[in-house]
Amino acid sequence: MKFSRAFAITKRIFKGLRHDRRTVALIVIAPLLAMSIFGIAFSGSVTDVGVVVVNLDEGPLAARIVSNLDEDTLDIRYTDSEKDAVEEVENGETWAAIVFPQDFTTNVMAKLEGNPAAGDAPISVRADDSNVNVATAIKKAVRDAVTTTMSQLGREMPITIDDSPVYGKGAEFIDFFVPGIMAFAVFILTTLLTLLSFVGERTSGTLERLRASPIRESEIVVGYAMAFGIIGMLQASLLLIVATLVFKITIVGNPFLAYIIVALLAAVSVNLGILLSSAAKREAQAIQFFPFITLPTFLLAGIFWPVEAIPSVLRPLSYLIPPTYAVEAMRSVILRGWGLGDIWLEIVALLAFGLVFLALSVRSLQREMG
Repeated sequence: MKFSRAFAITKRIFKGLRHDRRTVALIVIAPLLAMSIFGIAFSGSVTDVGVVVVNLDEGPLAARIVSNLDEDTLDIRYTDSEKDAVEEVENGETWAAIVFPQDFTTNVMAKLEGNPAAGDAPISVRADDSNVNVATAIKKAVRDAVTTTMSQLGREMPITIDDSPVYGKGAEFIDFFVPGIMAFAVFILTTLLTLLSFVGERTSGTLERLRASPIRESEIVVGYAMAFGIIGMLQASLLLIVATLVFKITIVGNPFLAYIIVALLAAVSVNLGILLSSAAKREAQAIQFFPFITLPTFLLAGIFWPVEAIPSVLRPLSYLIPPTYAVEAMRSVILRGWGLGDIWLEIVALLAFGLVFLALSVRSLQREMG
């Protein structure tokens, strides 16, 4: 195989893109649009959640805790009846009833003084857990208010938790999310663009003309891989710039290493697209592959939730999807600050996928070109 001939294929692809403004717009705008839409949807915090407070305590402690509840998160109303408050939750009129029992102040202070005869002093949060994010926000607001109140009083809770993180200090969900959407956008777009481009080469007769030239099938595939690998790195650059400037994501590691991961994923995607093109004779048939590529990647590659959260029956399928390794490697670089020596297993997995798809793509072209 001569890389000069493979590079000629790469140059021809970029020359073709120069006159195809729609494809260039798709390459540039589609990943930015995807990340922006998902980023805005997932980066927001829960606010103005309706709750009802029932304060049956005659002492000052419950009132002080209520005053420390985050009013940006909670929209607080008051009632004297626990039954009425719970009925409002049951009827969907509010998200939670926060109930302070009688003698709450007395029992809490007695427990803090070590009185073994002190009664229980639970704060009852009767929430509608049908929306986990909302319920979690309510319970966190109550816990934070209790902690703040005890700190103001100069008293310590019986148990403290040191939750200093090893990685991702100060990270938010958007920091976890962006590496996933970067890998998702590059994988989907590169695979589909290659698939459609190669089907177009077939229907236009370009592959037939290549049969009369000395160029080899492996050189065609490598030429495409280099071209779309460069495109993948450009997409990664744009996404990282937007993620840093607009969404203020945390980047601990080396951004260049993230580019390399994306380039590898793009090369894998190119080979997969060429392989799938052998089963499509027309562009309409190529489009039919879209749900079979998108849905497994969307659901099983760890983009929106960890692979460990996927049901154990489906989890093995996650490791058959190349973006799973790219997402994990990019998160390790961007959030943990890991280097090449720490993510070598994911790199090897991507290389293995690339080589397997390359061999199968070359074989399919050899059959097609006789």
